Amino acid sequence: MSVVNNRYEFVYLFDATNSNPNGDPDAGNLPRIDPETSRGLVTDVCLKRKVRNYVAMSNENKQGFRIYITEKAVLNRFHEEAHTEINPDEKLKNPEDKAKDWMCRNFYDVRTFGAVMSTGKKTCGQVRGPVQLAFATSVDPIFPMELSITRMAVTKEEDLKKERTMGRKHIVPYGLYRVHGYISAKLAEQTGFDGDDLELFWQALQNMFEHDRSAARGEMVARRLYVFKHSSEMGNAPAHKLFELIKAVRINDKQVARSFSDYQVEVSGKVPEGVELINIID
Repeated sequence: MSVVNNRYEFVYLFDATNSNPNGDPDAGNLPRIDPETSRGLVTDVCLKRKVRNYVAMSNENKQGFRIYITEKAVLNRFHEEAHTEINPDEKLKNPEDKAKDWMCRNFYDVRTFGAVMSTGKKTCGQVRGPVQLAFATSVDPIFPMELSITRMAVTKEEDLKKERTMGRKHIVPYGLYRVHGYISAKLAEQTGFDGDDLELFWQALQNMFEHDRSAARGEMVARRLYVFKHSSEMGNAPAHKLFELIKAVRINDKQVARSFSDYQVEVSGKVPEGVELINIID
């Protein structure tokens, strides 16, 4: 396993067609939106969930690739398992630190995204993950739609006399979303996040939508992944300056965007010295 010796930033572009990329439970599951700009939002939590799911599917039963945050997981059981594995006789010094290291070695998402593991009787402390994602924001304003749908079947006996039961479905006709990400070499050293883990993360960003299909997310596609690799651990340029180099603009702003071909994505400007631009999805 190779060590991560470089700082990274990345720009990730994905789109959603007739889909709900991230429903808001406080708004009846409507697609998340910035009320001031009408631009669509997708939370970092939503994107990390898809990465976790891809890693779980592609590395099932492989040592070191368990997932800490899973559906219906009882997290304190993992903490107790860690203490049992590293400290069965309860005589070791600093058992929490050793339990934290065990969690990083065994759970991919802990050593990647970090975790707060300070709950329960036997705690594992807190981990700052080297990989961090911001919220994804749509390049242009979106127009969430609420559609009526019908169902021939019923769930309750008293509804048998009804010809149809009604429901609601929420979609975005089209939206191109952009998210910024950060990878710290210094934090990677602390959690054990290595080159193989990094390669798996890039694979997840490329392929996670292919394994996340549903009625609400039938057409979501990873479109671009631009990675800025610094020649040093601490970095060679400010992240925001690098992000400004990637432009996604409408080709014809007089028409409503309905596909990725309505946009042009380009690198505008010179990449600073000591930084390499890698196009993983192009």
